[in-house]
Amino acid sequence: MFTAADLVRRVADAPTVPCPCGSSTRVLTAADGAPCSFHITTIRDSVRHYHRDTTEVYYILEGTGRIELDGEWTAIEPGRMIWIPAGTRHRLVADGEVKTIVFGVPAFNPQDEHFD
Repeated sequence: MFTAADLVRRVADAPTVPCPCGSSTRVLTAADGAPCSFHITTIRDSVRHYHRDTTEVYYILEGTGRIELDGEWTAIEPGRMIWIPAGTRHRLVADGEVKTIVFGVPAFNPQDEHFD
């Protein structure tokens, strides 16, 4: 059973790990027993990939660039939200660096990250 301490986190206390996109601060993960994940990810030029099971939502906090969704490119900027359904091949190319919230349902699973 979760306690109040399990449900409240400081981003500064979460681990930051390297990922194919850049680096990801993993605030809430499947290892926590959560049904979703919440990461703050810094992206420069991500590798095109998809998830069979996980739908992701990106919320752009900082930076600009472009995101590819199944071969179609869209400009991104702070305040923009991108919904990425499971199975959608995607990658983000930044004009420098992009900082984004990545919310996943179900929670991100490294075994569900597939590269072309």
